[in-house]
Amino acid sequence: MVSFAGNKLYCSHDMFNKIILPILYFLGVGCILFSPILVDARDYDYINVSNPFLKKTPVAVTEFKAFNGHGAEVKDGKTARHILKEALDFTGYLNIMNSVAFLSNPAESGIQLGQINFIDWTGIGAELLITGGIVEKQGKVKLELRLFDTFKTKLLVGKVYTGSRSQIRQMIHLFCSEISYKLTGKWGVFNSKIAFVSTVKGKKEIFTCDFDGQNIKQITSHKSISLSPSWSFDGKWLAYVSYARGNPQIFIKNLKEKRGSIVNYKGMNISPDWMPGQLKLVAALSFSGDQEIYLLTIKGEIIKRITKSWGIDVSPKFSPDGKKIVFTSKRTGTPQIYIKDLESARVQRLTFKGFNNTSAAWSPDGRKIAYVGIEKNDINIFVMNIDSGMPVQLTMDAGDNEDPAWSPDGSMLTFTSTREGGTPRVFVMNVSGSDQRRLLRLKGKQTQPDWSMSKN
Repeated sequence: MVSFAGNKLYCSHDMFNKIILPILYFLGVGCILFSPILVDARDYDYINVSNPFLKKTPVAVTEFKAFNGHGAEVKDGKTARHILKEALDFTGYLNIMNSVAFLSNPAESGIQLGQINFIDWTGIGAELLITGGIVEKQGKVKLELRLFDTFKTKLLVGKVYTGSRSQIRQMIHLFCSEISYKLTGKWGVFNSKIAFVSTVKGKKEIFTCDFDGQNIKQITSHKSISLSPSWSFDGKWLAYVSYARGNPQIFIKNLKEKRGSIVNYKGMNISPDWMPGQLKLVAALSFSGDQEIYLLTIKGEIIKRITKSWGIDVSPKFSPDGKKIVFTSKRTGTPQIYIKDLESARVQRLTFKGFNNTSAAWSPDGRKIAYVGIEKNDINIFVMNIDSGMPVQLTMDAGDNEDPAWSPDGSMLTFTSTREGGTPRVFVMNVSGSDQRRLLRLKGKQTQPDWSMSKN
């Protein structure tokens, strides 16, 4: 649990060390100390990250002030600034301005509120300004980070983080989460991860990476076919399908404690998805004949059967409140997407346009469904508002596009595409369909991304 001290006026760099008590925040192998500088209590006008006509907000990220000025400190400051710019640019709702246009340099004139000439920034169109300062001593780093509203000339977010040099990336991403919360009301993607499938020597294994494609780690080494990774709500567990023992089985794995279980009923065991807030999951099992959807314990024991119909029922995904599932069924002859209320057992057909619709994923706010639609041999990603039932096509004329998964704040989608030479790769895009770009730079083929919840 993290708690914050009350707002305090920031006086000076030296005074800060004397009057503000750092608070421990455990992260990775070490810990990061952080404290508030000054946070304005008034609300900021939130940026609607799901707005399809969203205009990116210009933000200036200045050089970091090296308080002691030695080489390692200057170098770490450049590293921190680069990480900050890359992370904020990834969001899709901020426009990182070119420093060539800057009229002043807070790294020289001062990074605090009373030292900023805001006319220099409004004059070049910067609506937001970020300043940074760094102290580096014997491998320990302290970062002072501030976000300003240039037109209102006020501080929006101010934080100090202290940790090892190896934790600069983590400290910057903590600050980015604070920025996201202040600007959008949501913590963003900066402490989230993505699981995906990648080929290794012709075999398919499960990997994970940070939200931006960095820190790639191989999770499985079955030397077989592993598919369909799914994150638990707390990010501690992965469920996935593997053919390592013959028929497809669901492996349930704790990533840190190296323990878990295997769902191994007769026939096919596929399509796992975790229940929000609970260590239970749904999956499609075929031991009774065709594939039906079941609710399982973390040990793979059946709690109850959810679907029972003619035609296969597969690819279940929970609603954010855990009260409904969206799934694909052939009960009317062709694969279409349905929603089932788990309490009332009411089933609603969602898709009617197109011969084949599948791979549905529920948005974090519960209002939309992303899915794959196949029309005239074109495979593309659509998003539908559940209330209106109107689909919006997000990809087109760019290879086959499949496996949509929402970011934890609902601002982005990750997906698989063959647009680069026919080889499937993992991409990301804004929820409006803009800024489609490749996420990973790996050999082989990458498919089936799943985005974890944020750890904030």
